[in-house]
Amino acid sequence: MKLPIGISTFRDIREEEYIYIDKTKEALELIEGGKYYFLSRPRRFGKSLFLDTLREIFRAKKELFEGLYIYDKYDWSQKYPVIKISMGGSRSKEDLINNLLDNLKVVQEELQIECESKDYAICFKELIRKAYQKYKQKVVILIDEYDKPILDNIDQLEVAKELREILKRFYTVIKDSDEYLKFVFLTGVSKFSKVSIFSGLNNLEDISLDRRYATICGYTHQDINTSFAPLLEGVDLVKLQEWYNGYNFLGESVYNPFDILLFIAKGFLFRNYWFATGTPTFLIKLLAQKPYNIAELENLVANETLIDSFDIEKLKIEPILFQSGYLTINKVEQREFGGLKYYLRVPNKEVQISLNDILLDFLTDDDSYEVNKEKIYYALVEENLEEFKNILSSIYASLPYNSYSNTPLAKYEGYYANIFYVYIASLGLKIIAEDVTNIGRIDFTLFIKDKIYIFEFKLEQKGRALEQIKQRKYYQKYLNKAQDIILVGIDFDKEQKNIKSLEWEKIV
Repeated sequence: MKLPIGISTFRDIREEEYIYIDKTKEALELIEGGKYYFLSRPRRFGKSLFLDTLREIFRAKKELFEGLYIYDKYDWSQKYPVIKISMGGSRSKEDLINNLLDNLKVVQEELQIECESKDYAICFKELIRKAYQKYKQKVVILIDEYDKPILDNIDQLEVAKELREILKRFYTVIKDSDEYLKFVFLTGVSKFSKVSIFSGLNNLEDISLDRRYATICGYTHQDINTSFAPLLEGVDLVKLQEWYNGYNFLGESVYNPFDILLFIAKGFLFRNYWFATGTPTFLIKLLAQKPYNIAELENLVANETLIDSFDIEKLKIEPILFQSGYLTINKVEQREFGGLKYYLRVPNKEVQISLNDILLDFLTDDDSYEVNKEKIYYALVEENLEEFKNILSSIYASLPYNSYSNTPLAKYEGYYANIFYVYIASLGLKIIAEDVTNIGRIDFTLFIKDKIYIFEFKLEQKGRALEQIKQRKYYQKYLNKAQDIILVGIDFDKEQKNIKSLEWEKIV
């Protein structure tokens, strides 16, 4: 059983007998149910492979689909001209235009049609019309990573805006060519606001959060238990879920395919695979621009507008985190006054550990954080709170001066809690930030082996942190749920920029 690592060509997967998880049921439903579609999924989630699957269906390559759902349910006598565009990386206006022209040149060769115009948008329009006339069939348009040129330049606002206008003009051609089109499908990581790129193509049906297509990309746990079972003998599947499952698009949760394939190929090592392929430098740059309570990533609440799209001129962290896969949907509630409320969370242990390692490097500029993480872990396991206090004090004392003078995060009280949070979260343990009780919120609850730690933070209020935990009996909700419950109050000194006091008490 061959693993299709990095392979997104459907023909290669089928002819070379790589493992293929059948997504043709969803493909057939889309073909029969509509005309214009948009799908947003994080990178390396199988979007390109699904797009190429559609391409071979419309090209009527029936022999490639033997044994799959669609094989005896689709009219293979109909063959359509396909225009497939794959957006590459572009760092300038010239790069993007050349990229578009290169894509169109390949299509001209495939369809044996020649553009008269050298203008990218006019040539695109010509291709659609001439393909329709030549093949006497409506045209299929498939565009992969429609947003990549903009995302690659999210740190260069003026360049991003310039590229956005080029793409907007290009995609408007699709809407203006409706009479010649059979089917249109665009994929990408993000969805920009309707006043942005999509103002030129506002007739797309967004299936990104459609329950019917929640598993259109990615592997389900059923896939793991069936198709991958022979390759995962002896693997702790509960641990596999904790590490790589958890991506939820309003249906059954899925694994990132890249993680599973690399996990098998690398000999069942639980490590960072997907995250390592795309460090979110854009996120770090956003965090550097304004204060943000990182612990809120554990229980963010968003409305439809917030997670639906974003505008490069008004960037917000939450939609970028969600659309790029660093956050996912935990649950959804219907608002009484209309609309939906989304509760977001970090999807799994891989993202939790990796994202917080990146944040640690940004917040502390400390090369020794891996050593400190190990020390913190064992101090907590052994209930050595004196050692825990010493480690934290050492961490805060070692922070470079520019962490305070140059980073906006350091200029508000939550900075101290942010440092604490990312250290603990990067251990991959179960944590709850802003843990709700019937009389208040616990700043931080940590679950480690048979222990539960309840933390409260204060600034310049010695003794008040532990007193608040006890007075409000935050620990009551966890009685009989752990062998030991340890209450920890931490008070920070604003002037010394360190721990003023750390007090603890064990519930017996």
